[in-house]
Amino acid sequence: MSSVSWLSRELTIGQVAERSGISTSALRFYERNGLIHSRRTSGNQRRYPRDTLRRIAFIRASQRVGISLERIRAVMSLLPDNRTPTREDWARVSDCWREDLDTRIRQLEELRDDLTECIGCGCLSLERCVLANPNDVYGESHSGSRLTGG
Repeated sequence: MSSVSWLSRELTIGQVAERSGISTSALRFYERNGLIHSRRTSGNQRRYPRDTLRRIAFIRASQRVGISLERIRAVMSLLPDNRTPTREDWARVSDCWREDLDTRIRQLEELRDDLTECIGCGCLSLERCVLANPNDVYGESHSGSRLTGG
């Protein structure tokens, strides 16, 4: 484990990986996709501001609840670049997820309620299956348990 001084204003990619529990390749991926930023030293090494750890924690938490990286990037653009985000900044950004999460919760509740009926029926038919064919949209134009291309 490397030693990180609390006085250090910047962290190496290895230090960020160690502290965040994310691989260096994932950090480079996040950076390529505009989720985090670093500066380069004269030797072309990445240096991350300390608040990158908080940004990564936010990214990971957002991914855990199913938010896409595209949506995460859009919302993170609302955070200040010139300072560490405050509790108020994070609250404002997190509020952007409320509608998405409420929709997901409703969808999961519907899935839970329909799952028992679906597994119990044993139909394995896309024509009638409430999970694979909600509201029987395929029943009018397709038959059988498999949809074919076209």
